[in-house]
Amino acid sequence: MSIRVAVAGATGKLGSVAVRLIEAADDLELVARLGSRSPLEDMLGADVLVDMTLPAVSPDIVAFAVDNGMKVLVGTSGWSADRILDLERRVAAHEGSGAVVIPNFSLGSALGTAFATVAARFFDSIEIIEAHGEGKVDSPSGTAVRTAELIGAARADRGPVDAPHTDQRARGQQVASVPIHSMRMRGVVAQQQVVFGGAGETLTIRHDTVGSQSYEAGILLALRAAASETGVTVGLDKLVDLGIAEPNGEPPRPTVRENA
Repeated sequence: MSIRVAVAGATGKLGSVAVRLIEAADDLELVARLGSRSPLEDMLGADVLVDMTLPAVSPDIVAFAVDNGMKVLVGTSGWSADRILDLERRVAAHEGSGAVVIPNFSLGSALGTAFATVAARFFDSIEIIEAHGEGKVDSPSGTAVRTAELIGAARADRGPVDAPHTDQRARGQQVASVPIHSMRMRGVVAQQQVVFGGAGETLTIRHDTVGSQSYEAGILLALRAAASETGVTVGLDKLVDLGIAEPNGEPPRPTVRENA
């Protein structure tokens, strides 16, 4: 039996990729494409809503889907910890509901964030530099925000990072004490660098996206997972086996394959 899917933001860059993948998959059925002028009721009847819209409208679209009994896959940027907390409350109020929030569908990006989280416990000077094309309307990116939040959580016992002169605007926006610097420019798809500084050394964890193909396997994996997940799951790293033992003894997640 196929999973019935509605895509909000179906004509956007990421939404159009999702539409193409859904139409080509044997186990997925595209039942609605929503644009900026589409009534939200157009998504009714879908099992899963895929939200690939804009940060300003995404929460209302996702809330409508959850309230109407749909599972949700959120691929829209701008979902901070506060927004996710609100989503957790809404999902908890509807038995059996579930939402998967993916700041970045690239496996390489998920790995970069995981590596940065590990390194965060060993350095006190940490900053993030991220770049996207000029059409991206939000900054910092959702990936950078999540990376900073995970770095902050990993350093809970160590304390905030050492970030001097943060009163100066050029020092970036702080998230969980980590300065984030955003570039929006032509010729760039997506790039993130997490730079760690220590005594006599620096470590840089960098990921570059050069084409939308890098998102395809992650979109399909997350969409299929969203159909059965309950509660709120954040990050592609939660859906794949990164080789890190789970403290609760759960079996490893399926690994993303290039030809998925």
